[in-house]
Formats: sequence, structure tokens, C-alpha cells
Amino acid sequence: MVSRSTLRAAGALLVAFAFASGLAAAQSPAVSPQDADYARDQQKQQTAQPLNNQPVWKEVRSGAPQVTTVLGRETNILIQPEGQTWRAIRVPIAATGGWLIALAVLGLMGYYAWRGPIELHGKPTGRMIERFSPVKRMAHWTMAITFVLLAVSGLIVTFGKAVLLPLIGYTLFSWLATVAKNLHNFTGPIFTVVLPVFIVLFVRDNLPKAYDMQWLAKFGGMLDRTGKTHVPTGKFNAGEKALFWLLVCFLSVVLVITGLILDFPNFNQTRWTMQITNLLHLGAAMLAIAMASFHIFLGTIGMRGAYDAMRYGYVDEAWAKEHHEYWYNDVASGKLPRGPEPSVPLGQHKLA
Repeated sequence: MVSRSTLRAAGALLVAFAFASGLAAAQSPAVSPQDADYARDQQKQQTAQPLNNQPVWKEVRSGAPQVTTVLGRETNILIQPEGQTWRAIRVPIAATGGWLIALAVLGLMGYYAWRGPIELHGKPTGRMIERFSPVKRMAHWTMAITFVLLAVSGLIVTFGKAVLLPLIGYTLFSWLATVAKNLHNFTGPIFTVVLPVFIVLFVRDNLPKAYDMQWLAKFGGMLDRTGKTHVPTGKFNAGEKALFWLLVCFLSVVLVITGLILDFPNFNQTRWTMQITNLLHLGAAMLAIAMASFHIFLGTIGMRGAYDAMRYGYVDEAWAKEHHEYWYNDVASGKLPRGPEPSVPLGQHKLA
């Protein structure tokens, strides 16, 4: 038989349990109809399509502000859905740019196999003309070297995972990608400084002239395999001027501006700003590399004497008259300075 003291203790426990339950129920928030509908929709979605959490992404893309404890711009956006759009657009831009560069290189290889180097038809005279001063050559080579380093490192970062990783493996590629990223980041500021200097030094000789139309109409005789087509030009022909204005003054300036924005994200840029900047930088870089390949080709193996002109600064009179007759005439008449005599004798075979 249960004693009265035992019954009183059991009753007290029941009263305490009921009080605690009521207190907990009073403190817990009530579930709103919207939350209940959302929970049901999510449960149905996970049952029908376990890997497609549509209700969650519908809420993410709604644009409703979220809550975070981080201070700064965009801190009320936990997930930015435009990031998926950026990734989707970036892939075709990179692929198109890669094919453009490949086609440019293949086209130049085919042109060289068809025609060979552009030779000098006249006999060298041994009389030299200064074509580029030491200051201009220094600016050119600084810009050229930094551009090539940026191009190679940028191509590794862009295409390395798809092209190099399967060939060289994870360990070597991780080292290569790290070196490429740091080389790209720290070479960019050097290119940024030398670019305006280069533009100031070379802009005067690249101003358009009326005779440039004649060069464009005949494409400078570059499609004449015999090399008999002669088109007189100034110090730079229309093709070189087009590269100067499009590659140097436009695309390179775009690369510098977008590169600075990407290199220094601590100036409170938004994610959308960084994504648009990345796409512009990528597209400009692909076009710039493709265009620069033509300049590199003609400045090295494509034309005899072009590389030595920039390396040593001097050209033979015969070379100047055949490739840049208007400039040669101005020098011969005294309208333009001939420049000092080379301090070191230059072999004619290098300038022919």
C-alpha cells in the first residue's frame, strides 16, 4: 500500500514537470505558416530529387537581405548567385581566346612555311642610321619582357588545370601554378609603370598619315611571295601603327586598369566588380596575346634585320630605304637626325 508521503512526492514531481514544460513552450517561438510551408516544400523536394535543393536556391536568388556579423559592403549577402553566372561566362571566353591564340600561331607558322623570312633585296651599304635610341630600346625591352612573362604566367593560370595537370601531375603543377601566380602578380606593376613611358616615347612616330592607306590597300606587300611589291612608309608602317593603338594604347591600358583592381582587392570592391573585371581582363589578355604574336613574329624571324634594329639600335641605309622609305628620305635630307655613329662596329650580316 502506497503511503501518503509517496503520493505527495509524486504529485509534486508532476506539478514541476508540467510547469517546466509550460515554461519551455512559452519560451520557444511559434512556427510561422511560411516556415512550415518552406519545410514541407524542402521535404518534398528532397524526397523527389535528393540532389536538387530547389527551395534553398530559390531563397538565395530572391535577393532578400540576410544577416551576418561581418562589417563591410555586401555582408548581408551570404551567397552571391551571380558567381555562377561569372563561372559560366568565363569558360567560353577562355576557350575562345585559347583557340584564337592557337589559330594566330598556326597561321604565322603557315605563312613562314609559305614565304619564309622577308629578305632585304638591296645590297647593304655599310652606312648606318640610328633607328632607336638607347632609352627607347630600354623601354621596349622592359615592356616586351614583362609582357611575355605576364602572358606565359597568365596562360598557365588559365589553362594549366586543363592542359598541364594531366601531363605533369599534381605535385609539379602545384609548384608551377604557384610560381606563375606570384610572377603574374609582381610583374604586373612593372608593366604598369613602363607602359605610359613607352606610349609617350613612341606615340609621335605612330600618328596616322595619309600614305598609310596605301600600305593597308596592298597589305605592305606581305602577300607578294616574290617580294617585289614596294610600299613606302614612314618610320612605322600602318600595320605597326595599328598594333600600337590597339595593342598598346587600348588593350594594354585595359589590362593595367583591370589588373590593378584584381591585384588589390582590399579597396572594398564588390564581388560583382571583381567578376566583371576578371572577365574584361581575360578577354583583353587573349586578344593582346594573339595580336602580339604577329609583332613578335615579324620582329624576330619574320623579317631580316628587324630584331637587330631593336637590339643594336641601328639599321643599314639599304634596309631603311626598302622598308621605310619616307623615313629614310627625311633622314637623308636632314629633316630628321641621323643619330650618332655606332660605338661598336656592327656586322652587315646582322642588318641585312
